[in-house]
Amino acid sequence: LASPVNPADLITITGNYAIKPLLPSVPGNECVARVEGVGSAVKNVSPGDLVVPFRSGLGTWRSAGVFAAADWFPVPGDLGTVEAATLTVNPTTAYRMLKDFVQLKPGDTVLQNAANSAVGQLVAQMCRKFDVNCVGVVRSRPDIDVLKASLKHQGAKEIFTEEEFAVTDIFKDALPAPKLALNCVGGESAENLLNHVAHGGTFVTYGCISKKPTAIPASVFIYRDIKCCGFWRTNWTRENHGSPERMKMLQEIVTMYQAGELQVPEAHFVPIEDFQDAFKGVQGKKCILTYE
Repeated sequence: LASPVNPADLITITGNYAIKPLLPSVPGNECVARVEGVGSAVKNVSPGDLVVPFRSGLGTWRSAGVFAAADWFPVPGDLGTVEAATLTVNPTTAYRMLKDFVQLKPGDTVLQNAANSAVGQLVAQMCRKFDVNCVGVVRSRPDIDVLKASLKHQGAKEIFTEEEFAVTDIFKDALPAPKLALNCVGGESAENLLNHVAHGGTFVTYGCISKKPTAIPASVFIYRDIKCCGFWRTNWTRENHGSPERMKMLQEIVTMYQAGELQVPEAHFVPIEDFQDAFKGVQGKKCILTYE
């Protein structure tokens, strides 16, 4: 029914992603689909059910296909198209980063760059639900006040431009220093985040959209005891494919959507016939291919 176009999909097409599919291959890792028919031994889904992929690499940029039933996870019929189609990548990335690295308590602080990205928006919303302060950093732009207001409405405690964040003292008295920092930019932006992480805190990198290296001085490890880690959702999914924790996570995220505690970023629907338009992207919106 609908398949998002994610950065990892486009990188895979170029041949530069960590996983290289066997060719010929259909791109796409996310979608929402309707079950049209099942084999006699299938028990987990039924015709008419809405389902999302339960593993990566199924090749979801297509209008129909024949798959193993075990590779699909049923979702409620009243879940929105965008919510269902984007369920397995961005929300799970945000959820795992908030759950797996630091035992966050109410009142703690999480710091992130690219706060207006799809993952960044979901991080802020989940922090609001978990009663955790979320401070975000974004690039400056003409409509920065509108963007700041939108992100704060979603749950961010404070939003800074990169230039403002470089000179802020918000963690001296207004908020506790961040126990967790989430970096998907790299370069100077990442280094500015590191400067504010609390002693003994954790710095997680899950992307590098600037394509610039992050310089980490030895003092970060020796004197401040900061842990620097990486997170790759695809690897987590592979290692936890059928685990109870993964089922619990997906069900909890669906429940948050149904309760109105999470809202998806804006989406731009593109008919599959015009797929090249989706590759160009629409600033601030998730491009989703549609088939009917």
